[in-house]
Amino acid sequence: MTRLAPDLSFERAAQARGSTCIAGVDEVGRGPLCGPVTAAAVILDPGHIPAGIGDSKALSAAKRERLFADLMQTAQVSVAHASVAEIDSLNILHASHLAMERAIAGLALRPDFVLVDGNRLPRNLPCAAEAVVKGDAKSLSIAAASIIAKVVRDRIMVDLAQQHPGYGWERNAGYPTKDHLAALLNLGVTPHHRRSFKPVHNILYQAPLVSD
Repeated sequence: MTRLAPDLSFERAAQARGSTCIAGVDEVGRGPLCGPVTAAAVILDPGHIPAGIGDSKALSAAKRERLFADLMQTAQVSVAHASVAEIDSLNILHASHLAMERAIAGLALRPDFVLVDGNRLPRNLPCAAEAVVKGDAKSLSIAAASIIAKVVRDRIMVDLAQQHPGYGWERNAGYPTKDHLAALLNLGVTPHHRRSFKPVHNILYQAPLVSD
């Protein structure tokens, strides 16, 4: 089955409706048991779009790093986060939207239209917007944002892994892999773990760790 590459169809449709500055927005880190949720907002330069942009999950780490460097040179980029405390307080969906809102607010250029990955829009957007389901596989702007967000968050998790060895965060980025779950049982909960997430909550309250 051939994988369709993202293109500028959604961006061109927004331009046809009168928009002139369009940002793509995506987040990374909703599923992990620890670390922040990270969002990126990207406004591509139509004359300098790096070749090979795609859904960050479908790209090799080396290709993501190359595209990250290219995008930082050619596009308007803003990255923002929501903390573990905010995730536990707001829930992961609202924390993800908060990170997206912060990323958009951090752009040097103010967009007049935003393409957001997912099926729901953050509440506090500064302009018109469209939610695009599986947008990182459809829109070049969203795909670019997914690459930026993933590279930045992966680097954060590598740094945290050096502070808290044994959990494998440099490999699993905080997702609930077998080695991460085993380390939670053996080493305990760190300040970077999300206490509202079931496996962490269960350990804190002495419940047996069971998979769904």
